[in-house]
Amino acid sequence: MSTTVTTPSTTSSTTPSCYHCGNPVPAGAPWQIILDETHHPLCCPGCEAVAHAIVDGGLESYYRYRTELPERPDERQAAKAETWSVFDDPGLQAQFVHADGDEGFVRATLAVEGITCAACAWLIEHRLNALEGVVSSAVNLTHHRLRVSWDPKVVQLSQLFAELAAIGYDAQPYEPDQAQARLQHEERMNVRRLIVAAVGMMQVMMFSIPIYVAGPGEISADFYALFHWLSFALATPVVLFSAQPFFRNALRDLKTGVLGMDVPVSLAIGGAYLASSYAVLFNVGEVYYDSVAMFTFFLLFGRYVEGRARRRSGHSGNALSGVLPVSATRLEADGSERILPASELQAGDRILIKPGHGVPADGIIEEGESSLDESMLTGEYLPVTRRIGDSVTGGSQNMENPLIVTVTHAGGEARVAGIVDLTDRAFASRPRLAQMAARMAHLFVLRLLLVTVCVTVAWWFIDPSRVLWIMLSVLVVTCPCALALATPTALTAGHGQLRQRGVLITRADAMESLSNVTRVIFDKTGTLTRGEMHLIQTVAIPGHLPELSSERAQAIAAALEAHSEHPIARAFRPFRDATLQARHVQSYTGSGLEGTLNGATWRLGKPDFATTTAMVPPSTGQWLLLSEDSQPRAWFKLHDGIRDDAAQTVAALQARGLVVELLSGDTQEAVESLAQQLNITTWHAGKSPEGKLERLRELQAQGECVVMIGDGINDVPVLAGADVAIAMNGATDLARTRADAVLLSPRLMRIYDAIDISQATRKIMRQNMLWSVCYNFSALPLAAMGLVPPWLAAIGMSLSSLVVVGNALRLSRWRTQTPTLAATAPPVNA
Repeated sequence: MSTTVTTPSTTSSTTPSCYHCGNPVPAGAPWQIILDETHHPLCCPGCEAVAHAIVDGGLESYYRYRTELPERPDERQAAKAETWSVFDDPGLQAQFVHADGDEGFVRATLAVEGITCAACAWLIEHRLNALEGVVSSAVNLTHHRLRVSWDPKVVQLSQLFAELAAIGYDAQPYEPDQAQARLQHEERMNVRRLIVAAVGMMQVMMFSIPIYVAGPGEISADFYALFHWLSFALATPVVLFSAQPFFRNALRDLKTGVLGMDVPVSLAIGGAYLASSYAVLFNVGEVYYDSVAMFTFFLLFGRYVEGRARRRSGHSGNALSGVLPVSATRLEADGSERILPASELQAGDRILIKPGHGVPADGIIEEGESSLDESMLTGEYLPVTRRIGDSVTGGSQNMENPLIVTVTHAGGEARVAGIVDLTDRAFASRPRLAQMAARMAHLFVLRLLLVTVCVTVAWWFIDPSRVLWIMLSVLVVTCPCALALATPTALTAGHGQLRQRGVLITRADAMESLSNVTRVIFDKTGTLTRGEMHLIQTVAIPGHLPELSSERAQAIAAALEAHSEHPIARAFRPFRDATLQARHVQSYTGSGLEGTLNGATWRLGKPDFATTTAMVPPSTGQWLLLSEDSQPRAWFKLHDGIRDDAAQTVAALQARGLVVELLSGDTQEAVESLAQQLNITTWHAGKSPEGKLERLRELQAQGECVVMIGDGINDVPVLAGADVAIAMNGATDLARTRADAVLLSPRLMRIYDAIDISQATRKIMRQNMLWSVCYNFSALPLAAMGLVPPWLAAIGMSLSSLVVVGNALRLSRWRTQTPTLAATAPPVNA
């Protein structure tokens, strides 16, 4: 497949054309764009603004893949709308805007600069959600990403960019490399600000200590003045450079009418600095430069530690964004090898994966056998062996031998891209407890300012000489930083810990529901069992002419199952006959398949579905019946092995006090046999999807919180109805999109881990909120009574934030303790 590239041509041998729009460039025009180390001329400021917006946004591929030149921008609007309207181009949007549902909505993930706290996320979401046509918007506070969904018929993407710019946030389409570079730049700037604040604080304290310890008359007036002027010189860069983010964010909050935590901080730092400067310049009043420097240092240090902790906890999600190799080796039709960007791979390409190289796309092994490291995706550190016909996942590492793989999904369609999208969806939403904490922090700032005014007025009458530093202490010591960090840090650490265990939470409220679970319901096939069906016996039914041989019956069944994604279909793949093609195949969920073959109607599935004749299977086990025009023709016995850790998982959940239930559409004999082996006392067999959902509703009506684990299309209705839905690692795409969590590992014990970590996360969130509220309510009266000096207020506020972050980081080292296994008891059919 070739791509047409439109490149501007010159209108004459002497007049160059505009690289952006193709119009002639005036002689001596200063406008240009540098792309691939080449200077390209531009015809006007409008084209320059648009071209720089594209290149600076990391979207320079626009110029390589466009097929038509754009219209020349209106110079009068170049400084405003044109900067954003370039992103309304359909060709450009195709790279990062995706369909969202069946109602014509679209969604995109944007990288947003300038986000510092939960109040920023609140402001962005409320500003965008207020726009007509915006379906939803949610900020991933950890990774500084904005996930927004909108109706393109009502609102354009350029309007969303303009709204973000109007409230002080620069945004651009999210691309992992660009976003990571911006975060690294921001982190370097934070380190520099912290260093300047630390040096300034130490030096200012060096000049302040002699003043504090010296007695009356021990230091001359000249030395007093010298120390004060030196402190002024040292504190000024601390305020103007190190404290700059506080002032910038506070100004933005005041403009938008949303009071964030930076407002009281900025008032404290700015007020102390201005008052001290007035005292130095006019030799009147007290000097607080040491407090200013300490305020700034401890605030920056607290935020730096908090930011590093959150980024470390969310590192696995970032790592997934760049886990696919940049390049791939494609095998051409003539057998030659061509190295090309992995983003150019397409389904059907044959690629060579050498030992030690990463897998650049999802695919199926065509030649070779090797061990693959899939720990980045599944959390399982032992390599797995893959052979011809096995699937490989993009992002895994080839350990031993070269492999030739046929690509099935590449780029944005690869499984890792879906994992990143599901992760963004989880971080974009917040559980009820987190929303409550964000509202409390927002309201607390306004009340803090009102209390500060009252305290200031009171001390003006009590002791005017102490008014300033008491006001500063109240503003700083009660800043609700810890309250705002109480839930986001715990959620981030909890998500990261689950991700390391191979559990991907796709909706944030799933963690809260998991912590309240009372009953765990398992499907059978592909869940408690491996989902690797094997045909172990075929029994032809005599009495019909012509007689049907076992081989012919197997081929007919394979032709029907070729149209199914159910795990049972895999059992018939070895028996496919290319000369037999079933037509008009229809799947009856929970019952079987029906199709036409050689003019006859064939059915394969449960006996009561395949034929109206009462049929009894030849023996116990899982049997399927094949019928021709409602006449029974053959029995098939299938076997599916139990997962290695199924018994351990069931016993561990029961020992934790949870009720474990087996809910399956299989025969009573197969379900009862499995229940006996796993000591599941409550089980139901022969349940249709509607019957499963009815059972679920019955339990929920009794007040139970139910977790459902499934993997197939027939599980989608009950997964959607469960309090928490968990899809297995081999689940269908539809099941994964309906699930609240996805197991990336085949180990069932990860379900126990998910429940245990979710309960620990909820506990830590509550501990953090309790600590934050108690700290603020105890510190406020002490500061209002003048018992907390400014320097101690800065330390106390920073320490309270660090306590919250440190408590949340306990989740990063969480070790799940498997309980004592429950005693064996005979199962009963509930």
